[in-house]
Amino acid sequence: MIVFVMRQCMMTLKLSGTSEISNLLKKLNKIAVPAVLAGTMMFTVMVGTAQFAEAKELSERSVKVLMNYAWSILPSKFTTQTGKVIEVDKKKPKDVMVPTDVARNVIQVARLSAHAQICKLIEAQAANYRGMMRVEVDKKKWTDQQLLYISQLHLFTVMWLTGNVKVTENEGEKEVVVNERAPANKKTCTEIQRKKVEEQIEAYLNSLKKPS
Repeated sequence: MIVFVMRQCMMTLKLSGTSEISNLLKKLNKIAVPAVLAGTMMFTVMVGTAQFAEAKELSERSVKVLMNYAWSILPSKFTTQTGKVIEVDKKKPKDVMVPTDVARNVIQVARLSAHAQICKLIEAQAANYRGMMRVEVDKKKWTDQQLLYISQLHLFTVMWLTGNVKVTENEGEKEVVVNERAPANKKTCTEIQRKKVEEQIEAYLNSLKKPS
């Protein structure tokens, strides 16, 4: 299975304005981060093969916004841990970007990964990501470039939800700055919340197991 480990880096995405990014962030915050971080909020536990209902509330347009951001920071050349070089023609996004229903699922999984990161569940976060990638690899329908894009979409969404992106203004132009070297997230996770995140990831991974 191909597993992509994205290098730590500083990346910048140019925007025409802040309204769309602000609206999307509000939607993502409503369906994701507060569910883990706000102590008085209800936390929905995923059972069996049930999907993440909160993430399904994202509109197709919102999913596409995240897809476009992930595309913008997708490297034109990437070397895997095995030494394989994957080149991406950045002039042909349609050849690399996956359908929105697939992207939506990646975002759903990334939501859990973000929760795990906040709760410092490193092994669970890695298992969650690997499980998602294994499913996509096993489909045997994606090119190396598309698998790289899927990995990048997951990474970008996690960074977005954990506060590792921000909107800045440079010479009158709005930009989204992505910084994986940002200081450790100050958001905290209680033991109860940590347990619920573990349960959700375990349920998700169990749902991926093929019937015997």
